[in-house]
Amino acid sequence: MIIDASGLILGRMATLAAKKALGGEEVVIVNSEKAVITGRKKDILLKHRLRTELGQPTQGPFFQKRPDLYVRRAIRGMVPRKKARGRDAFRKVRCFIGLPAEFSGKAETIEAADIRKSSARNYITVRELCRLIAK
Repeated sequence: MIIDASGLILGRMATLAAKKALGGEEVVIVNSEKAVITGRKKDILLKHRLRTELGQPTQGPFFQKRPDLYVRRAIRGMVPRKKARGRDAFRKVRCFIGLPAEFSGKAETIEAADIRKSSARNYITVRELCRLIAK
């Protein structure tokens, strides 16, 4: 299954990808930097800044700063990664920035209207969030 993440809400898309991977399908997510997180930009950035200040810089917890790895990490939280079934499912998930040539013209869009950002007025893209937390 190929998912074009442009304009999709990150959590809902990650849930769908995790379910498909647990079901045994290969899941490829393209344009992962264009997925959105709903909410006020200030609140989202504050939440991430507080989370990154926990722990120690050399011992973790570590947070991804690349959009494709950030989306993959969101999916990891939705599979039982400490069990064999979850590890196998997580290996079937691949995320890409942009649209690689091998997948051009093949990307399926998700038809469910409630996943689209059209109903959300306040949102931030994963690309913008990663750029701001990398500073």
